[in-house]
Amino acid sequence: MNRFERPMPQGEAVLQYLDGDFRIVKPGAYVTCAVTGERIPLADLRYWNVDRQEAYANPEVAMRRYVELREASSG
Repeated sequence: MNRFERPMPQGEAVLQYLDGDFRIVKPGAYVTCAVTGERIPLADLRYWNVDRQEAYANPEVAMRRYVELREASSG
């Protein structure tokens, strides 16, 4: 291993979700979808909720969660 190679982090990462970006609090290989429980590799993470600090596996899951939260707040 040369000085530019680093071992890949293993396990679940802890992130702070920001508007359009995220900050890695604890390195890891993936985060868990808040709705499905599916592991999302960090390189594939595209959908999250800043206010709830939740990650979502795909746009359909993110929309489903949005609708759930909207209905819960209006009902």
